[in-house]
Amino acid sequence: MSDTAPLAQNLPQQPAWQAGWYGAARHLASPNFGPRPEQARIDLVVIHSISLPPGQYGTGAVQQLFTNQLDWDAHPYYQGIRGLEVSSHFFVTRQGEIWQFVSCDDRAWHAGVSQWRGRDRCNDDSIGIELEGLEGLSFEAPQYQALQQLCSAIAAQYPVQYIAGHEHIAPGRKQDPGPGFDWQRLQQQLGSAGGTRSWEFPPRA
Repeated sequence: MSDTAPLAQNLPQQPAWQAGWYGAARHLASPNFGPRPEQARIDLVVIHSISLPPGQYGTGAVQQLFTNQLDWDAHPYYQGIRGLEVSSHFFVTRQGEIWQFVSCDDRAWHAGVSQWRGRDRCNDDSIGIELEGLEGLSFEAPQYQALQQLCSAIAAQYPVQYIAGHEHIAPGRKQDPGPGFDWQRLQQQLGSAGGTRSWEFPPRA
C-alpha cells in the first residue's frame, strides 16, 4: 500500500452488514455515489478490473481515484482520465483484501451506460466489484476466494440473482474483466459454497 494512499478504517469487529457496509471489508468512503431509485431491486453483481497505472499493482492509486484524491500529474496515463469521478462498491486487491467505498444500499458510479436482463442503467440496481488487474490478464487465487466470499455475503443480504462482467453489460465500450477472468472457476466456487442463491451467469462464449 502506498504511503500516499488515503487512510482507511479497518473494522474487523463490525457485524456482517451495517447500513450497507460489509463488516469484513476495509472501509474508505467515496463521495461519488447517490441514492438508488425507489423500488430498485438490487439483483445484479457486476465484475470489473482496474489497476492504476495500468498493469501496476499495490500503488494505492485506485483508492485515490475512488475518493477524488488522485494526483493527475503523477503519471502520464492519468491525463486521459483527469477529472473523472467514479466509484465502485468494492475493490479486491491481488492479495484478496476487500475494500469498500460505497454502501450497497446506495448507487455507486461504476457501470456507466449499460444494459442487462432487459434493463438499462445498471448502476441503479447493481453492486460493483473491481478486481485489481488488467483486462485480458489472469487474476490471483486469493482474489477468487475473496470474490466468492464477498458474493456469498452479498447474496445473504440482498436479492442478487445475476452476475456479469462490465464487458457483458456494456459490450463494445468495455472489455473488463476480459478473457483472463475464469467465470467457470467462480461459478464452481459459488456452487461449492452452498447457500440458497441460484446465480445466473453470462452465457459462455
